[in-house]
Amino acid sequence: MSQSSARRKPNDQPALLDTELEHLPPELRWREWMGRVEAVIFSASEPVTRSVLARVVGKNCNIELIIDDIRAELAGRPYELVAVAGGWQHRTKKVFGDVIRSAFGSAGQEAKELSQAEALVLMCIAYFQPITRGELSSFFGKEVSRDLIGVLRGQELIASGPRSPTQGAPYTYVTTKTFLSQFGLDTLRQLPDFEALEDAGLLSKDKLLAGDIMPEFSDRDEG
Repeated sequence: MSQSSARRKPNDQPALLDTELEHLPPELRWREWMGRVEAVIFSASEPVTRSVLARVVGKNCNIELIIDDIRAELAGRPYELVAVAGGWQHRTKKVFGDVIRSAFGSAGQEAKELSQAEALVLMCIAYFQPITRGELSSFFGKEVSRDLIGVLRGQELIASGPRSPTQGAPYTYVTTKTFLSQFGLDTLRQLPDFEALEDAGLLSKDKLLAGDIMPEFSDRDEG
């Protein structure tokens, strides 16, 4: 075989990975699976899903137990393995947030801090999605500007959802995996309920309905 024919072509499949590792004793097999799972998660820029991890471990491997064992080994480290956006990701522990900001300044913060109005609109989209801009405006009693929606879209926290069945078939808005990842949520089911937010003093339903806490909303846009 010539050197050129021995080279891998771009569309060639990689060599078949031995996932079962039956030649290894159980303890070493488990350690190898742990290493593979952590290596895949560590190398990824986004949360890694179960289906991706299943490609590198045996069919009888319990991925949840693998994750638990990795977390136990990271207990004393400044980073941890968290479940976010339907997968797993390495993240620095929150207690080191001030240290990282001191080291990198604002450059170490990937997401722009949201204003109060932006945060409240994002919260309502998260709870009531899919929801239109008109429905958001009705909820707050003030027009939700296109610019405000644009900020949330620009940070990839929201995206267009299905068309509303109402007159004119306006676009609806839904949250994204970036939203889940940024706020450390695995699924939307982890959102706190309204009662918990009110008890914590983070939300007043009466003020929301009266539009008393939305000073940044614009009344110029319509529709």
